Amino acid sequence: NVTAGHTVNAIILQNGSYTINVTAGANGSITPGTPQSVPCGTDRAFAIAANSCYHIQDVTVDNVSVGAVGAYTFVNVQANHHIKAFFAINTYNIVASATGNGAIAPSGTTIVNCGSDAAYTLTPQVGFYVSSLLVDGSPVAPALTYTFSNVQAAHTIAATFSPDTSVVSAAAAVPTATISAAHPSLLVPVVINRFSTT
Repeated sequence: NVTAGHTVNAIILQNGSYTINVTAGANGSITPGTPQSVPCGTDRAFAIAANSCYHIQDVTVDNVSVGAVGAYTFVNVQANHHIKAFFAINTYNIVASATGNGAIAPSGTTIVNCGSDAAYTLTPQVGFYVSSLLVDGSPVAPALTYTFSNVQAAHTIAATFSPDTSVVSAAAAVPTATISAAHPSLLVPVVINRFSTT
């Protein structure tokens, strides 16, 4: 039964701050990297980055995946939160093949961690040699071993094995003497040129 005017005064208290916890796994970082006190209703952005040779595997917010993102922003913060980032090493395929009578080891596709080395051994069969060696499609000097150092990309290595033949030629004029009972043997100087380079 209001019979006169009244004044109502309301006091509105703003909610306090909320905490966003931050956890970065090994081989990467989140920036800022420490727990953040965020006023209610404001935004807070985070940047996620992997170390060299690694990539972002996943980012979770309050234990729910938001994907392998490089940045995340909490908008209009109204509660405590937790952001986590997970990182994994980059890997590359090296495909090795051999043609002809010989083998390369390891053969086929090998998965190599970024920054690691990968060594290959080429073994010709008896009577054969490495006649060609291609690395990423380009020729390199034929050899019985090859090493990819500090791998930062996918590669291919292809070896070809060919018959190891030789050519015999006279090194000087052939003597005109004939073989007889008095001369049962004849010394002929020769030069042997091998086609093999390994």
